[in-house]
Amino acid sequence: MTSRNRTGAAAGGLAAALTALALLAGGCTEATGGVRGTPGAAGLRDPYFPKLGNGGYDVRHYALTLAYDPGTGRLDGTAEITARATQDLSAFNLDLAGLTVAGATVDGEPAAVNRAGNELTLRPREEIRDGAEFRTTVAYAGVPESITDADGSQEGWLRTGDGAVAVGEPAGSMTWFPGNHHPSDKATYTITLTVPAGLEGISNGVRTARRTAADGRVTTEWRATEPMAGYLATVAIGRYETDESAARTDGTRPSAGTATGPATPAPPSTSPATPAPPSTPASPSTPAPAPTRATAAVSVLTAAERSVAASSAALRGEIPEILDRQTRRFGPYPFSSAGAIVTRDGTLGYALETQTRPVFPAASFDRTTLVHELAHQWFGNSVSPASWRDLWLNEGFATYAEWLYTEEYEHVPARTHFERAFAQEANWAFPPAAPPAAENLFDPPVYQRGAMVLHKLRETVGDRTFDEILRGWPAKYRHANATTDDFTAYAESVAGRDLDELWDVWLFGDGKPDRP
Repeated sequence: MTSRNRTGAAAGGLAAALTALALLAGGCTEATGGVRGTPGAAGLRDPYFPKLGNGGYDVRHYALTLAYDPGTGRLDGTAEITARATQDLSAFNLDLAGLTVAGATVDGEPAAVNRAGNELTLRPREEIRDGAEFRTTVAYAGVPESITDADGSQEGWLRTGDGAVAVGEPAGSMTWFPGNHHPSDKATYTITLTVPAGLEGISNGVRTARRTAADGRVTTEWRATEPMAGYLATVAIGRYETDESAARTDGTRPSAGTATGPATPAPPSTSPATPAPPSTPASPSTPAPAPTRATAAVSVLTAAERSVAASSAALRGEIPEILDRQTRRFGPYPFSSAGAIVTRDGTLGYALETQTRPVFPAASFDRTTLVHELAHQWFGNSVSPASWRDLWLNEGFATYAEWLYTEEYEHVPARTHFERAFAQEANWAFPPAAPPAAENLFDPPVYQRGAMVLHKLRETVGDRTFDEILRGWPAKYRHANATTDDFTAYAESVAGRDLDELWDVWLFGDGKPDRP
């Protein structure tokens, strides 16, 4: 995300659809001999959003089927959520803001539903055993609303003149689908969108199907086959023009005369209700394998609203080149697709690193911001924060990616950016790893001072070791979550020495050093 003072379907058929789903049956057990399970926690006690997310289960896959009517603003949705219990469960919660729930099932059996604020509590007919996989289906509808964050910015489902844009950092995704909306619970996604004639629906991942009905309505299916935090899911509906290309993303330079063909498309969906196989996150102690030569090129799909398509076309066309340059610094690109969504100004007040396809208002679609949001695909999207306190690992790295890009391609040393940031008093309001409150999560210290931490690390350990850290960090935690302590320990392990003095001053220190 760019700095966040932030400049810059029908309900009647839902019950029948629930009955017809292919359902799992082995996750529940009859509660004979007394109740063994207990309710999962309502909230994960995040330091800034204690009620966000839920305990007792780990989501593996979301299959979202959505139909939107821009004229009325009504969204009809079915969310099929495949999860694994992490305790014996008698009940569990989902995060959902607004909207009306028509009904829910767990493994095909009706579940009792209770609403309290943004908490949707489901009590299955039979309790769920620890370790069992279970499938929950929720039918819902209504007019989604936006959320005004503590810093005054808007997120969630944002209506436009002819459609909508959905963005969710930190909590807005719960305005359009029920789920476990804390970044520590990542899952794969299948998102199926149906929109009126003349409009397009854009989302994350690879577009695997596009169909036009007799009445002109357009249905598209999108599959994100690598784990994704809920806040990175997106939907854009409107009069969009799309362009497709390919990018080399294995971190090597293609030899002279080597053609980089388009990526092999994902196989067609067999059923909207059948989830793609969940990806297994890399173990924090084991680097994930790099892509093979066969997967070194990924599809790049960009979308722009018609009124800004021509003005944004040239820069959208640079995305394959920018990704190629970034893979040489950060290692293989972690996803099977890439791109961007460019909207008209007036709806969204900031750019956001939505997974595989960042969203930009036209006024923020410049090269520096594009470099920042694409860098997030490694730092923030693949390696995701374990809690919102670790956000500087997203924004500090993405900001430093800007500095590295201008150093290598525009001949402005990173040290120049560092000295400019050092001189700005706003960057010293608090340590980047300890924002005082939720409204400060997107303040300058998280971005600029976060980047300063990385530059001081580079100066301390030297370029060669720093480059090893820069590539090794997203490899070790590929498609996983990480904390600030994970990062400091990893950097010290690569450097082969204690770096407490560096962390104490630049990462955790309250005061401004005498000299940069």
